[in-house]
Amino acid sequence: MSFPVDTSPAIANTLGYLQHYLQELTEHQNTSEHTINATLADLTAQLQQLTQLMTSPPSALTIALPLVSVPLSPVSPSPLVLAALSKQQARLKLPSPPDFSGKRSSGQAFFNSCTLYLCLAPEQFSCDEKKVLWTLAFFKDRRAARWSKNLFRQEADTSVFPIQS
Repeated sequence: MSFPVDTSPAIANTLGYLQHYLQELTEHQNTSEHTINATLADLTAQLQQLTQLMTSPPSALTIALPLVSVPLSPVSPSPLVLAALSKQQARLKLPSPPDFSGKRSSGQAFFNSCTLYLCLAPEQFSCDEKKVLWTLAFFKDRRAARWSKNLFRQEADTSVFPIQS
């Protein structure tokens, strides 16, 4: 950057420093915007997967976590294995997921527990609405309970449950 001839060296140095600092801030802002856009894209992809999870048959699902993909049914078992599993599942008592309060720190564990239960006991849920209602039964505390209460209040007001799948 050129300065007028009568600009003192101290002012020129200060202006040069400020110009350099402004350039660094611009680069930092660009990096931050890139990071935010990448995070937003990741969150959008995860939201799409969650939506697909709620609308897809359990046998075809793959849950993608950041940098990790966890297939829920990696291999198709033989008919003999399926028969043995169905007899065992008839006797198997599956644990229910823990109650959910809405805390982010327990959200993934709650989600995993629900997904596992829904995949291991599909015969208990004839439609998506039953899956949603079953899941809401564990929203018993704090923010999750308030959110669930609002859903049922909406249903009472409109005669339509706000979440269909």
